[in-house]
Parts: sequence; C-alpha cells; structure tokens
Amino acid sequence: MADPKQLAGRFVEAFNAHDEKALRALDTADSTLTAPGGAVMQGAQATSGYAMAWLNAFPDARLVIRNEIISGDTIVQEFTFEGTHTATLRAPTGDIPATNRRLSGRGVQVLKVRDGLIADTQLYFDQVDVLTQLGLMPAPAAAR
Repeated sequence: MADPKQLAGRFVEAFNAHDEKALRALDTADSTLTAPGGAVMQGAQATSGYAMAWLNAFPDARLVIRNEIISGDTIVQEFTFEGTHTATLRAPTGDIPATNRRLSGRGVQVLKVRDGLIADTQLYFDQVDVLTQLGLMPAPAAAR
C-alpha cells in the first residue's frame, strides 16, 4: 500500500500517461467522485471513466500540479489541466463536440485515502472558464 504522497504521485503519473488501467487500480472498488455540473460517480470503473472522458477528448492533456498539501489521509492538489480539445467530450450533462481549441484550466481536487487507495475525490473547477476557453460561451465583458 502506498502512502498518500506516493499515491498522489502515482495518480498524476497515470493521468499524464492516459493509463486507464493504472488510474482504475488507484481507486478503491467503492470509490466516489463528485465534480462540477452535478457529476457523481461511484465505483472504480466510473471514477476512472470520468478521467478518461477528459483524456480521450484532449489526447495531449496533462495535469500540472501547482501546489499540494498532504495531511493524514487527505491529499489536496491545486492543478492546471492543459490540452487541446480534438475529440468529443462525453460529459454527464451531454456530449461536447471537438472545438480544436486549447484549454488551460485551473482546478483543485481533494482526495481521501483509505487502505492506500483513493476512496473519494472532490473535484472543483470553473465550468464557465472551461466553456469560454473552448469558445462555447462568450467571454465576460471587460470592467469599465
């Protein structure tokens, strides 16, 4: 069993390698993931599937950790998700066809560890920023 620091590193490594099998192996069988847009996933296949939906839609995607705090069984990672949207994003709220635009979106994930595996993920990111960068929402008006 990995300690939380090792587990955090293995997660980022598996994500950046787009390795679905490795991502799934890092989750408990009953893992949960909650994300913006009302996404709630249960089970290792569903939670790794959520990550793979993004990785499949952004084939050059990578996660860059900007800040990481580990306390006991909790890992908090501030990250930037970077990639080009060249395939359909299969989102819980509906499919988003490829925009061929580059995304550099900031977010935070809070991972709870149990028995050396990820048991719960709380994911936070700005949906408006993501949609704006993908050209699916108008940019906010400049302040006067």
